[in-house]
Amino acid sequence: MSNMSGNHYKGQEVSCCIKYFIFGFNILFWLLGMALVGIGLWAWSEKGVLSNISSITDLGGLDPVWLFMVVGGVMFILGFAGCIGALRENTFLLKFFSVFLGIIFFLELTTGVLAFVFKDWIKDQLNLFINNNIRAYRDDIDLQNLIDFTQEYWECCGAFGADDWNLNIYFNCTDGNPSREKCGVPFSCCTKDPAEDVINTQCGYDVRAKPDSEQKDYINVKGCVPQFEKWLQDNLTLVAGIFIGVALLQIFGICLAQNLVSDIEAVQASWVSPPLSIHRLPPHSSKKASAYYS
Repeated sequence: MSNMSGNHYKGQEVSCCIKYFIFGFNILFWLLGMALVGIGLWAWSEKGVLSNISSITDLGGLDPVWLFMVVGGVMFILGFAGCIGALRENTFLLKFFSVFLGIIFFLELTTGVLAFVFKDWIKDQLNLFINNNIRAYRDDIDLQNLIDFTQEYWECCGAFGADDWNLNIYFNCTDGNPSREKCGVPFSCCTKDPAEDVINTQCGYDVRAKPDSEQKDYINVKGCVPQFEKWLQDNLTLVAGIFIGVALLQIFGICLAQNLVSDIEAVQASWVSPPLSIHRLPPHSSKKASAYYS
């Protein structure tokens, strides 16, 4: 009879640390993604969009709810793939997680390079984007709040100046404009008076009818595009640090997922062909055994 080796074989094992770290990190990501999508759906429900789906494309500017839906959707898909893939040791979901995360990283890197190379084109597109949203300022309350927040935070007015509000039908200075806001700007363009506890929403009325030299006493005359550029220059270290931190987290996630995939595939391979070690009998023993059985 053949004699089995006395050495015990120690099979491949999946790293529990990596497995549950990926699971724990992605379940938070998954829940946050669901929360953002839920907020987006609630906002659309409040605006009646869900009862009239075609109205999603009716808005001339950006509907901020799209930011919640897109970001939340991506986070939900990534979190689901990473969470379930790690928990169930599913290599397909883990590979999908790695590839999807790699594509996002590549798109971010490409966007950063293109933004650096084509600065003037980006500035023109940003100007066009802001002007399109100025036209739709009164069409959507979420867009209106986003524009007001931007103008208040950066202390700016319009894309390149207050006259950009001529693009809006309520604020333009044409003779045929019956609006009380004619030749004015939104209250978010106004300079803040620390002594005022209540916001004066009518502070921008008729302000563009005044001479340019007097307008700066009432409103912020700088455009939001130049102010955004200035903010980037003043906070370049912070912005660069955030981008580098996000990139490192993405690379770290890809490496962990690929490491876990390798462990799982190694364990699966050991199930198919377990490395059993069998001592072969020497030639003379084989002859004796044959003679005995004959």
